[in-house]
Amino acid sequence: MDDIMSSIDDYCCAQSTLHEKMLDEIERTTHLKTLSPRMLSGYLQGSFLSLISKIKMPENILEIGTFTGYSAICLAQGLSKKGKLVTIEYDEVHGAIADSFFSKSSYNNQIELIIGDAKEIIPTLNIDFDLVFIDADKASYVTYYNLVIDRCNSGAIIIADNVLWNGKVIEKKLDKKTKLLDDFNKMIKSDTRVENVILPLRDGINVIRKK
Repeated sequence: MDDIMSSIDDYCCAQSTLHEKMLDEIERTTHLKTLSPRMLSGYLQGSFLSLISKIKMPENILEIGTFTGYSAICLAQGLSKKGKLVTIEYDEVHGAIADSFFSKSSYNNQIELIIGDAKEIIPTLNIDFDLVFIDADKASYVTYYNLVIDRCNSGAIIIADNVLWNGKVIEKKLDKKTKLLDDFNKMIKSDTRVENVILPLRDGINVIRKK
C-alpha cells in the first residue's frame, strides 16, 4: 500500500503545475542546511497553495510558520498587484534562510517576514486577512485560529497543515499532540462561522472558509 501511495503521489506531482524555479533552490538548501527538511511543503502541497491563492487573489495573506520560505513563495504567486504577505517565523536560523530567498524573489516588496512568537505578533497586526496558512506549533493551532478568525474577511480561506498527524488522529488512544490536533479539527467542524473540508493531501490539510 505504501508503494502504491508513493506512486500516486509521484503521479500527482508529475501532472500538477507549479511554475517557480526558485522553489527547487529552496528545497535543495532546506535539505542541506536544516535538520528537518520534511517540514518543507513540497511540490504537490506547494501547487495546491499556489492555486488556492491564485483563485482567491488575496489582498492580504498571513502565514504562521515560515520555515525556509517555500510555502510563502507559493502563496505569494496569487497576491493581487498591491497585495501583501506577512509571514511569521519563530526560529531565527530558518527565518534567515527564508529571507535570503525572499530578497531575490519577484515578490520581495510584497513579503514581510517577522521573527518571533506568532501568539504575540498577530494581535499587533493592523490587517484583515483574505488568506491564512497555519503551519507552526501544532499544540497552538486552536490559539492561532482564535487569534485570526475575527481578523478574517467574509469569504476568507484559512488552511491548516498537518491535521492528520501521520494518520494518528484515527487511532483509539491519542498522544497529547495528536489529541490537540483532533480537538482542533472537531472545533472547526462545530464552528458555525465557517465551513471546511479536510483533504488527505500529504499530512492532511484542513481547508476552512469563513462565511
